[in-house]
Amino acid sequence: MLEKSARNSFSASEIDQAQRAAQRLLDTARQRGLIDVSYTKVDSPFGKLLIAATTSGLVRLAFPEQEDEQILQDLARRISPRVLEAPTSLDPVRRELDEYFAGTRRAFEVALDWKLIGPFACKVLRLTSAIPYGALSTYGQLASGVGVPRGSRAAGNALGSNPIPIVIPCHRVLRAGGHLGGYAGGLDRKRWLLELEGAIPPAR
Repeated sequence: MLEKSARNSFSASEIDQAQRAAQRLLDTARQRGLIDVSYTKVDSPFGKLLIAATTSGLVRLAFPEQEDEQILQDLARRISPRVLEAPTSLDPVRRELDEYFAGTRRAFEVALDWKLIGPFACKVLRLTSAIPYGALSTYGQLASGVGVPRGSRAAGNALGSNPIPIVIPCHRVLRAGGHLGGYAGGLDRKRWLLELEGAIPPAR
């Protein structure tokens, strides 16, 4: 309430100037290498998603029920303590997500940073990234694809640890026989995403 009241005490031009000044500070910090991880929140059909990126690319996407503070602490511990909220630097990711949820984007083009992903999981998730929009695979097929034919459970664990869901489309992987299997974001979301892509028929 106080924040809203304070905003009302400034003119639109003053607010615009303050926003421009804040953006200049962010740009300067980025140019001087003072920001290693940028993050922001974006709207989605599931609520607010937290997205974070390094200079290499998108490194984290988290669903609303995941604790922001815990995610940011993990990024600070595993990548760099220089983590800062910088919405405009993530505009390309926001735009592609908006287009995807609107049904007008079939493939993400944003660069990805894989540093939060271990060696085996990286193999599984890179293979997962190649599953086309509207197509499906199975845990067993992924396991075979990375050279571990009997490693369905290990492949499932790798998918469950995916730090960039939706963009790395682990929702496109099902159990043998067409059962949904698991999904870290919940089976309702997995079904919603697959229905959006036309990979499965809408539930009645």
